Amino acid sequence: MSDSETVGVHFEKLFASIDAMDTKSFLSFIDRDATFRFGSTPPVKGHTAIGAAVESFFASFAKLRHVLQRQVADGNAVVCEGEVTYTRHDGSTVTLPFVNVFEVDDGLISLYRIYIDIGPLYTA
Repeated sequence: MSDSETVGVHFEKLFASIDAMDTKSFLSFIDRDATFRFGSTPPVKGHTAIGAAVESFFASFAKLRHVLQRQVADGNAVVCEGEVTYTRHDGSTVTLPFVNVFEVDDGLISLYRIYIDIGPLYTA
């Protein structure tokens, strides 16, 4: 069992749900009252707002694929580092580094922060 599994979340499965662009599956890892923040966007709270934010983001590209390089757990906090490759609607791709910071309570993510410079996804 990895350190991140000790907090009750299988992060490989979480990222697989994101790569599948499956919002319903993604939300199954998230506490109903969780707070979610992507980059410098304002945080959103709760399943409805998180689901809407994720769906809106998914619509801005054709697909994505995460490669996790490292996970570190400390108490109820988990940090995942890796690269994500986005495929734009025109078929071109861009690969970006990311770090996600999670807090987990009772096996669900209660705080989800994504640190990434997403600007290159939207520039030619």
